[in-house]
Amino acid sequence: MDFWFHQSFDFQSRTRIVFGPGKIESIADLAKECGMTRILVVSDPGLVRAGHVERALNLLKAGGLEAECHTSVHQNPTSEDVDACVAQAKAFEIDGFVGLGGGSSLDTAKGCNFVLTNGGTMKDYWGYGKATKPLLPLIAVPTTAGTGSECQSYALIADKVTHQKMACGDPKAAARVALLDPELTLTQPSMVTADTGMDTLGHAVEAAVTLKGHSLSRMFAFQSFLLTHFNLSKVLENPMDLDARGGMQVGAALGGMAIESSMLGAAHSAANPLTAHFDVIHGQAVGIMLPKIVAFNAHDPRARAIYADLSRQAGLVNPSDNASHAVTRLIERLETLLRSAGFPYQLRDHGVQASDLEKLSVEASHQWTAQFNPRPIGIEDFQAIYGQAL
Repeated sequence: MDFWFHQSFDFQSRTRIVFGPGKIESIADLAKECGMTRILVVSDPGLVRAGHVERALNLLKAGGLEAECHTSVHQNPTSEDVDACVAQAKAFEIDGFVGLGGGSSLDTAKGCNFVLTNGGTMKDYWGYGKATKPLLPLIAVPTTAGTGSECQSYALIADKVTHQKMACGDPKAAARVALLDPELTLTQPSMVTADTGMDTLGHAVEAAVTLKGHSLSRMFAFQSFLLTHFNLSKVLENPMDLDARGGMQVGAALGGMAIESSMLGAAHSAANPLTAHFDVIHGQAVGIMLPKIVAFNAHDPRARAIYADLSRQAGLVNPSDNASHAVTRLIERLETLLRSAGFPYQLRDHGVQASDLEKLSVEASHQWTAQFNPRPIGIEDFQAIYGQAL
């Protein structure tokens, strides 16, 4: 399969991955290995209620470390969230972060790290490699299985005024350690499990075919899809299935590693305006748009071949089945998973009307991930795809 070898790459793993049930108990030792003594634990109110924040603080303090918590993180964090975190980090004079929670907590910790160490505002780091000074060490402890932020060097922060999502990346922003403890995901509400699972599927399927993708990033993307595809239904049926939870968590991390090299594509470009204007939860938005984008991209021979191979490896078709049938089965599987998650799967169910499609399409075409889509996509294309999803 010659598409595996077309693109050169320079891959560097910046994050140590520690995985296993109960591994949260090692957090103080890991923090000491990173040189931390005064730590800000960045999390959200839901994790406080679940008891995870208190447990992390107690473990850090029992290990002889000073620790405080910042727990006012909101879903889809803005520059205002970052500013509040920076104020507390300065007051406590920290030398390290623990990001505990979903992507919102991890991204807020990363965003705070940028501004705390390098000054300015969040806008100054929009893009890649804008930090000129070292950043503080970060341990990322995901309590969901979705964003893969624990294995990425980007923080996704929205401007508090325009709501434009700013992807702020730098090699120095990557977590020193990603601590993956599937026991921490057992307290997730079923809707969060479903939403983050669909997000991971979107990461895997999109990262597999982007223009920046290469053999290594596709390996991460394929394995991410296989783990998520096999385990999402299991955790939705039995939320206490720790093995399936672990598979989901590793799948999300591998998805993050795939994105780090290959970026994303048009499904995320189409999803972001839906979140900004209609409050469609991110994973749901990606889940609705992903099958339509796969069908659109499958007209590109390279993308079609990769989708077909992904479908075959996932056992959706026989190895001898042709590419067209394999892609069709992949699309059907994505739609089945979306429905099994219990999400409304039409845009009109979220309040979108035909009169909104032009505005959404213009914004989608300006999203940064669209440039990496394997097939060129413009405003008219997005409008037709939104129309199919309406």
